[in-house]
Amino acid sequence: MTIKDSPEEWEIRATDTPFVGNKTSVRTDDVVMPDGSVVRRDYQVHPGSVAVLALDEEDRVLLINQYRHPVRHKLWEIPAGLLDVPGENPLHAAQRELYEEAHVKAEDWRVLTDVYTTPGGCDEAVRVFLARELAEAEGERFETEHEETDMEYARVPVDELVRRVLAGDVHNNCLVVGVLSLVAARSGDGLDALRPADARWPARPFTS
Repeated sequence: MTIKDSPEEWEIRATDTPFVGNKTSVRTDDVVMPDGSVVRRDYQVHPGSVAVLALDEEDRVLLINQYRHPVRHKLWEIPAGLLDVPGENPLHAAQRELYEEAHVKAEDWRVLTDVYTTPGGCDEAVRVFLARELAEAEGERFETEHEETDMEYARVPVDELVRRVLAGDVHNNCLVVGVLSLVAARSGDGLDALRPADARWPARPFTS
């Protein structure tokens, strides 16, 4: 048995989109089950996202802290954002988010991991990048709005972040997956063995 996710699509007898929002929508599909029964499935349709685990020369991860209304928390997170343009190159989107949210640029980029955040109820796919060789970005800072106007920033050592994750002190999925993937990669073949930044991403195909 090969442990690898595989694409598959079961028959859909009917579909509807009862809600369309600014960035996402809700879809209802009537799906044929293996026994022939038909079951209704509601899920959020999402454009996809990118996230950046930015690691500085002192082995610290760049974090931002902002309010997330659905969970009524201010969460520590890594820079992230939506893939607003269909077919957008995820690396370009990640570089943009790192600049806009942290006013930082990076010279070395790798794919750290790819995840579906909540596949039971949403089709969001996230690519988490590892960014190294950080430097302050040139030019003016990006003008923030809404929740971003209240953001805080920190650089936290990797070991401290791992302790915070395991203690249940931080909950953002990209941060948790990213920092634990970083530690796993280091204990395996090393960070330089990670996939290149332009690696294929079947979940969200893109052009170079």
